[in-house]
Amino acid sequence: MAQKEAGVGATSGGGKAKPHAVVVVYPLQGHVIPVTHLALRLAARGFAVTVVNTEAVHDQTARALGVDPAGYDFFAGARASGMDVRYELISDGLPVGFDRSLHHDEFMGSLLHALSGHVEEVLGRVVVDPAATCLVADTFFVWPATLASKFGIAYVSFWTEPALIFNLYYHVHLLTNNGHFGCNEPRKDTITYIPGVPAIEPHELMSYLQETDTTSVVHRIIFKAFEEARGADYVLCNTVEELEPSTIAALRAEKPFYAVGPIFPAGFARSTVATSMWAESDCSHWLDEQPPGSVLYISFGSYAHVTKQELHVIAGGVLASGTRFLWVMRPDIVSSDDPNPLPEGFMAASAGRGLVVPWCCQVEVLSHTALGGFLTHCGWNSVLESVWAGVPMLCFPLLTDQFTNRRLIVREWRVGMPIGDRGAVFEDEVRARIEGIMSGKEGEELREAVKKVRATLEAATAHGGSSQQSFDEFVDELTRR
Repeated sequence: MAQKEAGVGATSGGGKAKPHAVVVVYPLQGHVIPVTHLALRLAARGFAVTVVNTEAVHDQTARALGVDPAGYDFFAGARASGMDVRYELISDGLPVGFDRSLHHDEFMGSLLHALSGHVEEVLGRVVVDPAATCLVADTFFVWPATLASKFGIAYVSFWTEPALIFNLYYHVHLLTNNGHFGCNEPRKDTITYIPGVPAIEPHELMSYLQETDTTSVVHRIIFKAFEEARGADYVLCNTVEELEPSTIAALRAEKPFYAVGPIFPAGFARSTVATSMWAESDCSHWLDEQPPGSVLYISFGSYAHVTKQELHVIAGGVLASGTRFLWVMRPDIVSSDDPNPLPEGFMAASAGRGLVVPWCCQVEVLSHTALGGFLTHCGWNSVLESVWAGVPMLCFPLLTDQFTNRRLIVREWRVGMPIGDRGAVFEDEVRARIEGIMSGKEGEELREAVKKVRATLEAATAHGGSSQQSFDEFVDELTRR
């Protein structure tokens, strides 16, 4: 569905080239959502925007909507409202029907080796005026600085996670030099030498920095991506300056770094541009029937897996707590080969107080008055959405940034509690934590703390707020350039 690019980079009425942003979508659900809304923000500020998506993400998202992927244009509505948004599809190097969830390493290998050639071909067609064009690409891509340099365009690195995590990856050489990473037996003492991070414990690092085998395809992606990030002209980060001031100040000493979060759909409502890769169940009728603050929402995100044993332990704790719950059970949460992973008899035992769905519109669920808590994997979109909705969290991180996000939730902002760790989660603890957050004194304290952090997010995104000002400065800088 490549669309004609005539006029991109053409002069506007004032004789000045219209700025053109080529925005490349990283093909994982947690990245699709914020980059789509970043693209819309840029278009709303007068940019011509070319969104480059993979055929596989396009296909899955269209099928989730129940429409034929062939010829479907997600941005038709945006154009109808006056935005200059074009849409390009490329292959990620694998067949559209390939099970990327079941074959993670093959998928990551394709992103490492095959995707860049397809992006380069698109850039060769759509870059008309290099001086007026920028490449906006997820930091985890392994080619943006190289391609931007080849085409003579600016590289805007878009970081979808907290600044803390960008900072740790950016300074991975310090962790290596000090023996906290890349060793057969990494040190266990507190890390105190990362600029802008007063102290962090080794178990609070991202999962990939806790591993001793650093030869995996994901490690190779991370190392190459952050080599490229050093060549970025600008970094946009989906965070708020007041939440991470010292870290952001340290990063600004390295390069232009703009905290522009939280990046949500307009009005914190269902997105006008479809971004969900699964069909969303309508939970509103069931939620409407529940008392205010009585429902625990459970979701482990869009990509990471849990083991069947972990799932059974958590399910046992949920049952024992007696609380009402809405549980998102992604069809491949354990494996694509195991679509019914809940314990036998769980649904019958929880009848009348629980609802299990394959997927939902999370911002709508979190905004509902029936919600009282969120048992989460601590993905960054989920964290920001939960805080915005004023819902405290129970933290069960699974992968990558989620362990470091838990530190922010539990230790720094005090808006959530841990419920164990991978391989060390126990039914009694799950039950006790659920009871505490839903009906105990801890829950009251967490709700008060969430209100304060939410106020920080609201102030940052309001007119004159830090995130709004950062975005304005970034747009002004690109426009001047």
